[in-house]
Amino acid sequence: MISIDLIKNDTEYVIKALEKKGCTADFTEVLTLDTNRRKLIQEVENLKSQKNKVSSQIPALKKEGKDTTAIFEEMKTLGNKVEELDNKVAEIDNKIWNILSVLPNLPDDDLLGGGKENNKVLRQVNKKPEFNFKPKSHYDLCVDLGLIDYDRGVKLAGNGCWIYRGVGAMLEWALLNYFIEQHIKDGYEFILPPHMLNYDCGYGAGQFPKFSDEVYWIDNKDEKSKFLLPTAETALVNLYKGEIIPQEKLPMKFFAYTPCYRREAGSYRQEERGMIRGHQFNKVEMVQITTPEQSANAFEELVGKAEQLVKDLGLHYQVSKLAAGDCSASMKRTYDIEIWIPSMEIYKEVSSASNAGDYQARRNNTKFRNKETKKTEYVHTLNASGLATSRLIPAIVEQCQNEDGSITIPEPLRKFMGGMQVIKK
Repeated sequence: MISIDLIKNDTEYVIKALEKKGCTADFTEVLTLDTNRRKLIQEVENLKSQKNKVSSQIPALKKEGKDTTAIFEEMKTLGNKVEELDNKVAEIDNKIWNILSVLPNLPDDDLLGGGKENNKVLRQVNKKPEFNFKPKSHYDLCVDLGLIDYDRGVKLAGNGCWIYRGVGAMLEWALLNYFIEQHIKDGYEFILPPHMLNYDCGYGAGQFPKFSDEVYWIDNKDEKSKFLLPTAETALVNLYKGEIIPQEKLPMKFFAYTPCYRREAGSYRQEERGMIRGHQFNKVEMVQITTPEQSANAFEELVGKAEQLVKDLGLHYQVSKLAAGDCSASMKRTYDIEIWIPSMEIYKEVSSASNAGDYQARRNNTKFRNKETKKTEYVHTLNASGLATSRLIPAIVEQCQNEDGSITIPEPLRKFMGGMQVIKK
């Protein structure tokens, strides 16, 4: 959530920053509400001061044996007026909150405006595979080798669903074990969160109310309902909501394994058949909670960790800096790690590393106490996939395929597959 003070103090900057995300904002209403709110608060303070002054006269009057009935009546009247004004302030607070809650985060100043067309490739790593034979698509390879059962996945759950079978299930689990081992080695705390979350988690992560149609709801969609998590980030950034974290505990570093449940909009294109898009997929997610001063270094660390996982698998990939309009609503900065899919001749994202700044913390009220000032400040929250498997397996299968239709297993995964080096028919 954007700070109302920032909007008030630098309105034009906020408007121009939001335009880079394709959001047109008019703050006339919210600034008028804020002005009225401050006037009402001042009036309340004056009334409370008056009430205290009147109240202080009671002991002296009683000591003198005088009637205090009129004083108590005046206090009652002042109390009623204070309550009335407090209710008006609360009503205005709610209106301001509702207006601000649908605004996206402000992008970092160095980001280009616009969408995907303005994304910038920062680097490409590992050699792009070349074949002296006609390579197959991951769909055909997974079917030929019995790794994935697409037909029965559709039978059980509809389009966008699949079943890992045999060595395919082992390969999926090997990837997850590989990710988990690396994150534990790097000092991240392993979390297994609930898969059903309450509305406040979606709100605190910045996904609700605007994107509430993109998740699977357990029952009727409202503020008392639960939904299936679309990513573990939704849970992890809310772990300390409503709490004040001691500064010496920051940065806090977590990772979680969960399936992710996404309600995909639109139809599946022919070139995206297989595992490229799905309603359910496995992902390991990293999250850091930091002070504002730690935030930039934490972002670089998350990018580096996600990138290293792909690099060590020997796969060709690139890192892209997203334009403001291609960053998700909650994020002020995002780098994507994008894997090369030979059959599609395009790069597909396997990790998004993002910095939300204090945007999510303002929504879920997560703060830390500054050791020097003794005041509370909002934390920064950051996240990165580390990694998602549903596009990694297609990349592994396609980039590591051999002329005889077999697949060479990347070295880091072999110990998790009983020493297997090649997947053969």
